[in-house]
Amino acid sequence: MSDHVTTETAGDEARAGAVRDAWARIDAWMRAHAPDSYEVLAPPADPAAVEAAQAELDVRFPADLLASLACHDGLRHWANCLPLRPPEPVARIVDHWQMCVEIDEDNRADEGEPEPEGEEPWWHPQWIPWAQSDGDAQIIDMRPGPGRGRLGMAYHDDCGVFTGGWPSLAAYLTEVADVLEKGGVVGGTWAPFLTTEGELWWSLKGETQLNGEPLVPAPAPAAG
Repeated sequence: MSDHVTTETAGDEARAGAVRDAWARIDAWMRAHAPDSYEVLAPPADPAAVEAAQAELDVRFPADLLASLACHDGLRHWANCLPLRPPEPVARIVDHWQMCVEIDEDNRADEGEPEPEGEEPWWHPQWIPWAQSDGDAQIIDMRPGPGRGRLGMAYHDDCGVFTGGWPSLAAYLTEVADVLEKGGVVGGTWAPFLTTEGELWWSLKGETQLNGEPLVPAPAPAAG
């Protein structure tokens, strides 16, 4: 086994371990402070369904996504329990990917022109839509190169965007766990709150109302 393969495997294991640790911390925080939100988290994905999804996309999922799906197969139903977009069950990852591939193929056939050089496309078949809401997906970029595994956004009405994203799903979930436990904001933008019903809700920092009801800042970290 080459040094490159050994290093790559070690990196995969480290990211997978970081995801398992992050979800354990997120789960514990939700159980303590937002139990209704914790109940929205789905159980682990069926490994056979994950394998079938990778075959359908013809893309191997990164180690941190596999670890995340082994913790939670997305959500039981829509909830704002993570910043940006809620995580999807593996079946809906496949559905959204198939929809975007089909739309992109139709658009290319109609337009007959390649994407401008240097710009991200509207969609790429090696993007994994791990989280999604209202047609806008938080994606994992699995194209070969130095950006492989990074997180970005694929908007339904714009090209892909990776500026301001995270280098990996592991880095993103670790930051979410850190902010819940220690305070602060995710990505310099998203702050955790509790609704009047005690559910976790991520909002832009400074936005303290939801549908006319007050949002309460998430419990501050313990002093000491």
